[in-house]
Amino acid sequence: MKKQLINSVSVILVNYNGADILPNCLNSLEEFLPKDNCEIILVDNNSQDNSICIVDDKFSNIKLIKLPENVGFGAGNNAGAKLATGEFLFLLNTDTVLISNILPHLIELMQADPQVGIIGPKLLNPDDSLQISFSPEIGIKGEFKAKKMHKNAQNKNNLNIIEQAFQEIKEVDIVVGAAFFIRADLFNFLGGFDEKFFLYFEESDLCQRVRNEGYKIIYTPHVSLIHIRGHSVKKIFNKMSVEYRRSQIYYYHKHRPMWEILTLRIYLIFKFLYEYLKTSNPYSLEIIKLILMYK
Repeated sequence: MKKQLINSVSVILVNYNGADILPNCLNSLEEFLPKDNCEIILVDNNSQDNSICIVDDKFSNIKLIKLPENVGFGAGNNAGAKLATGEFLFLLNTDTVLISNILPHLIELMQADPQVGIIGPKLLNPDDSLQISFSPEIGIKGEFKAKKMHKNAQNKNNLNIIEQAFQEIKEVDIVVGAAFFIRADLFNFLGGFDEKFFLYFEESDLCQRVRNEGYKIIYTPHVSLIHIRGHSVKKIFNKMSVEYRRSQIYYYHKHRPMWEILTLRIYLIFKFLYEYLKTSNPYSLEIIKLILMYK
């Protein structure tokens, strides 16, 4: 007999200048999530567009947190979690769109196994094709495997093979932060996201710490939602490339052995030195300086 579902989910969204995508996301939440089953918390990272007006005018039932500055993805979610009252947190990107009420399935999986700490649902591209939303453990070997998997996924036949391999619920090392279902008490016990990650690798770090505590991370293909990948960083690609490398280096220093840290740094120096000589992109030099000066 299935356990009765509890009204205890806090959906947390972090927004920064997402006025063009925010209505679709919030409308989908209103359509598919029953109001007596969850609360919705939106954290605004000091947006300079009309995001706040959209929420105030059309979505008055949403709990809105207005931050005085852009503190990043992890810190934004932490701010939302402090206000959350749910037993479970559903961390959701604003460039996602629900196509069904996926909460009952996620809650049921959590209730069925107390050792499950995080669940990632299936993500779809806007054309309904599979979007890779799981990854092996971060490290030299793991990043190589992940890069190979994403490269293979560019071919439709290979993507179908990957999807067939993930037709059932599987334990994985990492699920991406675009749709991230976690026990609130576990999130709070771990102190939430490490706020030294402004953007990128924060969910990988949290997944690693969850696994260190003996909890499982699972991917379920039985419920899905649409994710418009990369929307929030397209307009500032070069700056975000620097931020990606900053977070990557910090992650390695936090979790990986010294030989992997040195290997990564040497690889990145040669990679971006070559890129700078080829393109004269000043951001390549900025990444090299970041690597050399990182402590």
